Amino acid sequence: MTILKSDFIKTISERGYIHQCTDLETLDLHCNTKLISAYIGFDCTANSLHVGSLTQIMMLRHLQNKGHKPIVLMGGGTTKIGDPSGKDEARPLLSNDQINSNKNNIKKIFEKYLTFGDSESDAIMIDNTDWLDDLELIPFLRNYGQHFSINRLLSMESVKLRLEREQPLSFLEFNYAILQAYDFLELNRKLDCTLQMGGSDQWGNIVSGIDLTRRVQHKEVFGLTSPLITTSSGLKMGKTAQGAVWLNEQNLSVWNFWQFWRNTEDKDVERFLKLFTELPLNEIEKLRKLEGAEINEAKIILANEVTKLCHGNNAADKAYHSARDTFEKGELGEQLPKYKIQLSEAKTISLVDALCNSQLCKSKGEARRLINGGGAKIDGVPCKDENHQIHEKDFGKSRTIKVSSGKKNHVVLLI
Repeated sequence: MTILKSDFIKTISERGYIHQCTDLETLDLHCNTKLISAYIGFDCTANSLHVGSLTQIMMLRHLQNKGHKPIVLMGGGTTKIGDPSGKDEARPLLSNDQINSNKNNIKKIFEKYLTFGDSESDAIMIDNTDWLDDLELIPFLRNYGQHFSINRLLSMESVKLRLEREQPLSFLEFNYAILQAYDFLELNRKLDCTLQMGGSDQWGNIVSGIDLTRRVQHKEVFGLTSPLITTSSGLKMGKTAQGAVWLNEQNLSVWNFWQFWRNTEDKDVERFLKLFTELPLNEIEKLRKLEGAEINEAKIILANEVTKLCHGNNAADKAYHSARDTFEKGELGEQLPKYKIQLSEAKTISLVDALCNSQLCKSKGEARRLINGGGAKIDGVPCKDENHQIHEKDFGKSRTIKVSSGKKNHVVLLI
């Protein structure tokens, strides 16, 4: 077993971030003897990242905390192509304005996790539009096309799966791996970047970039991937029945973000504490030993710590106290999601409409199933009548009422 020497590699190894590495021993030696620059790319397909990207963000944070330089590569250029990895069909093509808007929103997330500036280990953000938009097809193919084997590109997982399922793969998408490889070459030239990191689904793209950089620059560079995170029940990280768990407050309230982590499955608590918080491993070991109802204490710590990093200490404290007021005291927590509603001419709103308007249910059919199953509550009281009408007088002097789906999902309706 290799004895790791560098603080960075040792940390990400102990905390469970490493899935694959091209040459871990040599990379560890480099990290132990000098400052390195490493990058991860993030395409601008939405106006926020979700918690599925949090593993990579935390890797960049650990990199900087250990004295190295993180490079955040925004995929303004590659977003115009669309990464086929893990997709059954091509992504919708976005306009330049949409891509730029998404990019500007995503930038705000990284400012919470990384320190940007001009110092040696300060993070920098760069957009691959800067070089990809200026490429000329014939010179690019002549200079770099010779370094890519069609046989190898066809064997990449993202391509192979589409072909095996007889699903369309456009020539546009087929070029994604080549352009991502060119990103690594450009970052090595411009910033002496020697390490690309990413999720394990990016392994083929990363290896292509390593090969191209070594062939053209004649330099030793490295690739490292993290495991794709799933919950112990097999769900993909960041996906819930209610939708994606976004990292910006405009897409997902701090309350719902905090609740996502508070509702972590028991078997995942230790792993998520290592990956998504900076708690020392000896503290995590103590929390790991909690059993039965005491495991909830560890879940609250997990929710608080992750929310502090993403939304700040004050927001995390408010979410915690709102949860305590709601679940322990039966009160209306300050941060419970609030929805304004319009009553009918009869001064009522059906429970079905209340559940849908507050996004507790996605459809009226889902709302009726929830009600008939006994999972719908009004001010904590179960209601099994799918035709139930909530009257104006039920809102009381505060003009508010709490509607719930199960034990964990609560909202406040206002008129």
